[in-house]
Amino acid sequence: MKFDLIFLISNVFHVFNIPILMQLRLGEFTADKLDLIEDTKGNAGDSGRLIITNLRVIWHSLLLPRINLSIGYNTFITVNSKTIHTLQGRHTQALYILASFRNCRYEFIFTNQGSKSTRHYTSVIGIYRAYTSSKIYREIKLRSGIMNENQLTLLPQETVHSTLQDIWNLSLEQGNIGTFIVTNIRLVWFADMNYQFNISIPYFTIANITIKNSKFGPTLVIVSTESSGAYILGFRVSPPEKLYILYKEVSTLFKTFEKCPIFGIDYTFEHEAPLQREINIEQYSEKEDNQIENLNVFGYYFSEGISQKKPNITDYLGLAAEKPKETSTLQNIWELIPQN
Repeated sequence: MKFDLIFLISNVFHVFNIPILMQLRLGEFTADKLDLIEDTKGNAGDSGRLIITNLRVIWHSLLLPRINLSIGYNTFITVNSKTIHTLQGRHTQALYILASFRNCRYEFIFTNQGSKSTRHYTSVIGIYRAYTSSKIYREIKLRSGIMNENQLTLLPQETVHSTLQDIWNLSLEQGNIGTFIVTNIRLVWFADMNYQFNISIPYFTIANITIKNSKFGPTLVIVSTESSGAYILGFRVSPPEKLYILYKEVSTLFKTFEKCPIFGIDYTFEHEAPLQREINIEQYSEKEDNQIENLNVFGYYFSEGISQKKPNITDYLGLAAEKPKETSTLQNIWELIPQN
C-alpha cells in the first residue's frame, strides 16, 4: 500500500501538469466545491475552481485545467482569512494558507470573485480542524489515552472484530503480556498490568504484515510505512494455530481497508449554503502554447518572511543577490517574469 505518493497522501503540495492526477484517491471525497475562485498569488485575474476534500485543497484554472494546485492538509502551518486589496481596487476577505515543504515555506491566497460568500475559507478552515483532530486514524500512537475504564474507546465508524488475551508484545527484550484488539480501522495492544502501556496501529500506517521466526518462536510481524516511522512490531501468539488465524484475519481486514480506507475526517456544515453555479470546464479548449513551459513555478508562492541571508555577486545577473531557496535557482526565478 503506497501512501507516499504526493497526490495520494496529502503530505505535500504539488503543481500538476496532468489533470488526471487531480482525481480523488480511494477514501477521498469532495466536501465542498466552488467556482469563480482566484489563485491570487500565482494566477491573479484567472477564474478557477476550488475543490475541498477531506485530504487536501485543489485549485485549477477553468480555462486551462492543466494549471492547478494540490495542497495537502499535512503541509499546513496556518490557515485563516486575510483582508487583501484586489486588482479591482476593493478590499475582500481571502483564504490564506501558509504551508511548508522541504524546508521551504509557501503562501497561497484564494479570493472569491463571484460573491460575498465566505465558504472559500470557512469550509477549508472547518475541514482542516476536522483533519487535525482525527490523526489517530492515520498515525501510530504510543502510550496514548485510548483506554477508558479498562475498555478501548472506539472511534466513529470503528467496530471490533476480535479480542485476544495473553498476546506478547516483543518490542522489548523480555516482552510484555497483554490484550490484542483487531478492528476495521486499526490494531491495538495494551499491557494487562498497565493499560497506559499501549499502542494503536492504524492500517493506514502499515506497509507489510508477515509471520517470521524469532527467538520467541513464530511471531506476527507488522512493519509500518517509512512516513510513519518504519517501525517493526512483533507479537507472539500461542498456540501457532491461533497465530495463523489471527494473521489471516488481520491480512483480510488490511486488504479491505486498502480498497475502502477510512480516514476519520468528518465535517458537517453549520448551515446549508446554496450551491454555486458550476461551470463546465469541458466547454473550453486549451490553446496551444509554443513557449517552453516553466516547470519551476514554486517561486510564485514563496513566503517572503524575514531574510537572514547576505547578498553575493552572481555571474548570472552580474548583480548582488541573495541565494534562492533550495527548490529554485536564480535563472528559474528570472524566467518567472513574463516575456513579451
